[in-house]
Amino acid sequence: MTVKSYEPLLVAEDSDEDFVTLQRLMQRMKVQNPIYRCADGDSVLDFLQQVGESEESDRALPSVILLDLNLPGTDGRDVLAQLKQDQSLREIPIVVFTTSSNPKDIEFCYQNGANGYLIKPMDARELQRTIQAFVDYWLEANMPPIQPSQS
Repeated sequence: MTVKSYEPLLVAEDSDEDFVTLQRLMQRMKVQNPIYRCADGDSVLDFLQQVGESEESDRALPSVILLDLNLPGTDGRDVLAQLKQDQSLREIPIVVFTTSSNPKDIEFCYQNGANGYLIKPMDARELQRTIQAFVDYWLEANMPPIQPSQS
């Protein structure tokens, strides 16, 4: 039997309100994973580079990234493309979590390595169901790749 470790989740979300709502839902769902937040695309890239390069960091690379597309600065599309081209970061699963239901965005994300695409529902119950599905699969059932520097 595998013992589940609680690897961190990185949320790339510029809206304070959306992030607080997400945090509250995850607290109610008893999520044990540490949650890091970056409010723009540039800070996502900086955060991951610092954690990935620092052997002394007390932070682990995230087991999954929940990525909004409409971020200030470097937007989520560019973040996705850059991360999936980076040899040391490309294996981190990225689930896009955005208001965009544009088929071109969906196609772009999957063509650039997104592991999932969730549309943010406006309805509170639907939002809770969507977050519950994310938590059940990505934080509970899914086994992320083993990170070489963490043994």
